[in-house]
Amino acid sequence: MIVDVLPNALPRRQLFAYGALGLPLAMAALPIYVHVPQLYAEATGMSLGLLGGLLLAARLLDAGVDPLLGFWSDRAPRRQRLILLALPFLALGMLALLHPPALGGSLGAPLWMLLSMAITYFGFSLASIAYQAWGAELGSDAGQRTRLVASREGFGLLGVVLAAALPGLLSSDLAEGLSLLAWAFLPLLFLLACVTLLASPPTPARPAASGQWHAALRQVLRDQRFRRLLTVFVLNGIAAALPATLVLFFIADVLQAESWSGAFLSIYFVSGIAFLPLWVALARRFGRVPVWVAAMLLAVVSFVWAWGLGAGDVWPFVVVCLLSGAALGADLTLPAALLASLAESRGEKLDRQAQAGGYFGWWNLVTKLNLALAAGLALPLLDFVGYRPQMADAADAVFALSAVYCLLPVLFKAFAITLAWRWRKILESAS
Repeated sequence: MIVDVLPNALPRRQLFAYGALGLPLAMAALPIYVHVPQLYAEATGMSLGLLGGLLLAARLLDAGVDPLLGFWSDRAPRRQRLILLALPFLALGMLALLHPPALGGSLGAPLWMLLSMAITYFGFSLASIAYQAWGAELGSDAGQRTRLVASREGFGLLGVVLAAALPGLLSSDLAEGLSLLAWAFLPLLFLLACVTLLASPPTPARPAASGQWHAALRQVLRDQRFRRLLTVFVLNGIAAALPATLVLFFIADVLQAESWSGAFLSIYFVSGIAFLPLWVALARRFGRVPVWVAAMLLAVVSFVWAWGLGAGDVWPFVVVCLLSGAALGADLTLPAALLASLAESRGEKLDRQAQAGGYFGWWNLVTKLNLALAAGLALPLLDFVGYRPQMADAADAVFALSAVYCLLPVLFKAFAITLAWRWRKILESAS
């Protein structure tokens, strides 16, 4: 994950120690965004329209709190304390979310899902924002910040691979596999949190942020470079969120290869890990924005390829997973590294009103809005045109699923590429 160590770079053991917590956080994220819709549709019988609405509501509420969590993080004496506070909520929420009970009545299952998602989201969001802002402070220059982000996201991809593969390896039944995943998640969360909190690089001293929360959060949004970076990130994020929400349905009903789901997801994320050092090296040589644009173009090629696939096209979809997974490494690392540099360079100039936590609070809000829009719009849209899971024989519905999965991401990626290239000098100036 780290391609070299420069004379003034952090030791690799400290880079890896910082990144370790990214693994369990990512393990929690994948079931929330990928498996929960299918789990609750099958285990509770909720319609896709209701599921989409509930996911949209929960994610919008969660996203709205993120800037306030960032504000809180900037005022905490040590961000590590907030991580410690957040982890029990995350552990408890995951156990509840991945164990939907057989509740009687029409409101039981939706209420259980909303409450368990609220607990999970609080723990996940607080830990993630404090963790990301802490990483921005640990790096003294653009190169170090890029390597710290690469370590965190590399471990995150390993966590996603585990979360994608373990349910199928542990059980042939989705509900049982996710239940076992939830129990395996707890010791990993504890052990790797200890590694990160005890063995990461020493935290540099930082002045405590001051001012009222609304003034601090507005100050962040006044930063023109941040607004432009956020715009590109939004467009690219929607493009990534749409297929993430629909990939299991696409595999089951377009490719008719549901037994390959775990393998496809694993190939996708392993490809992301394998190509991550290459993107870091290319970014150091050519700049982070041009390399990010190249990665987005690679993703466009992969989804155009996917549009032509149908039943039984397992090996061609392996190619799609390899190409889009390769692009994923850049998507996870380079925009976050640009943000880390921007947050630190601007945080020193904002009269102590806004620091890294404020930037990452808004960033996480937008990330979740992307996922909320994908679930809240794509699932009801498919419901409206008559698509239902496990109805591969309905040609029109399957065609609609394929179009939403393959072509909408290409459209959003095209807008993101155009703006990123147009603003490349402004975005790189954050270094």
